[in-house]
Amino acid sequence: MKKLAFCLLLLVSISASAQKWENLAQTPQMGWSTWNKFQCNINEQIIRDIADEMVSSGLRDAGYVYLNIDDCWHGGRDSLGFIFADKEKFPSGIAALADYVHSKGLKLGIYSDAGRETCGGRPGSQGHEYQDAITYASWGIDYLKYDWCMTENVNATAAYTLMRDALRDAGRPILFSMCEWGDNKPWLWAREIGHSWRTTADICCCFDCTLNYGNFTQLGVMQIVDINAPLREYAGLGHWNDPDMLEVGNGMTVNQDRAHFSLWCMMAAPLILGNDLKNMQKETKEIILNREMIAIDQDTLGVQGLRFREEEGLEFWLKPLAGGDWAMLILNRTLQPREYYLNWDCFDMTDHISGYSTDISSHTYRVRDLWQHADAGKTNKNKTITIPAQDVIVYRLQK
Repeated sequence: MKKLAFCLLLLVSISASAQKWENLAQTPQMGWSTWNKFQCNINEQIIRDIADEMVSSGLRDAGYVYLNIDDCWHGGRDSLGFIFADKEKFPSGIAALADYVHSKGLKLGIYSDAGRETCGGRPGSQGHEYQDAITYASWGIDYLKYDWCMTENVNATAAYTLMRDALRDAGRPILFSMCEWGDNKPWLWAREIGHSWRTTADICCCFDCTLNYGNFTQLGVMQIVDINAPLREYAGLGHWNDPDMLEVGNGMTVNQDRAHFSLWCMMAAPLILGNDLKNMQKETKEIILNREMIAIDQDTLGVQGLRFREEEGLEFWLKPLAGGDWAMLILNRTLQPREYYLNWDCFDMTDHISGYSTDISSHTYRVRDLWQHADAGKTNKNKTITIPAQDVIVYRLQK
C-alpha cells in the first residue's frame, strides 16, 4: 500500500496534458453489463458464470468481449483512501476476478462515479481519481463506466478530463465510457476525453414510453432514438454517441427487441447487453447473435446512420458502409402492420458527413435482407413490402 501511495504522489506531479488512450473503441464497444439484470445483487460467482456463458453461447466470438461490473461492487476505502471491493461479495478480490475473465478471452469493466457517491450510494471517485485509476490498473481493469450522481456544483468537463488523465497516467489502456446522461451536451466537448458518452437519461424496458420517478426519469427505446438520432455528426472512430445499454431479452416483444437492436446497430451505438444470459430465449439469442446486423454496427467507416425520411409512422434510415455498401432500415413505429411500396429512386441521396452517395438512379445494388438472411432482389426493381407492427426490415445494399 505504501508503494501505491508513492505512485500516487508521483503521478500527480506529472503534467496534466495526458490524452485518452488511443486505438480503443475504433468500432463501438460490445459486451455485457450487470446492471439491467442484477443491479446491486452481484457477486464474483455471478461474474464468473457470466464469463463462462459469454464463451459457451458464442457471444465472445461474435464480438461481445467486455464483461462490465456496474454499481455496488464497492466495499469502502482504506486508511490511505484506496478503494477496495466488498469482501463478502468479492472475497477473492477484483484482481483475481480479472485474471479469470482474461483467461476466457474477455475483458473486465468496472464502474465508478464523478461525484462523492455512486448512484447506489457507494464511494464515488471525487477527490480520489488518481488513486482509483492506479487501483483499477493494478487489478487489470480494461473498461471504466463513469457515472454522474452526487455531482452538485461539479464541472462536467473538468471532472471527466481529470479521470481521463488519471487513467492515462496509471499506465494501463482502459476504455473510458462517460455516463453523464447528456446533461452538459458531452458530444460538444468530450471527443478528446472519452471513448463514448451517454446522450440520454437511463433506458427502461419499454419500447415507447417514459417512466417518471419524481427525481429521475427513464426513457423507452423510441424516446432515446429521438434524442440520439440528430447527434450523428459527433460520432466516429474512437468516440461514440451512447444511447445506453440494450434491453433486448428483458421483457419486450420479439418485434420490439429486433427493432431496438437494429436501431442501435444503425446508430453505431455501443452494444452492451443486460439480459439473463443463462436463461435466454431462442429468439433473444438469434437477435443478439445476428452477425450480419453486428457488422452494420461494427462497420469500419464509423458513421452513425441517418434518419433519412419519415412517412405516416414509418421511418427510413440509411447508413454508409466501408467499401461502398449501404445499410437501410425501415421502422414501423405504429401498432399495426404497414404495407409500403418501395420505390428505390426515392432513396437517391448524398450523405454530407461521409460524402458517400447512394447513386441508386445510376447504380444497381444487390439487396440482402439481414433478418431473413436471404437475398431480396435488386434496386432496379421496385416492390411492395409489409413491415410488422413496432418492427423493422433491414437491408444491406451491396455493390
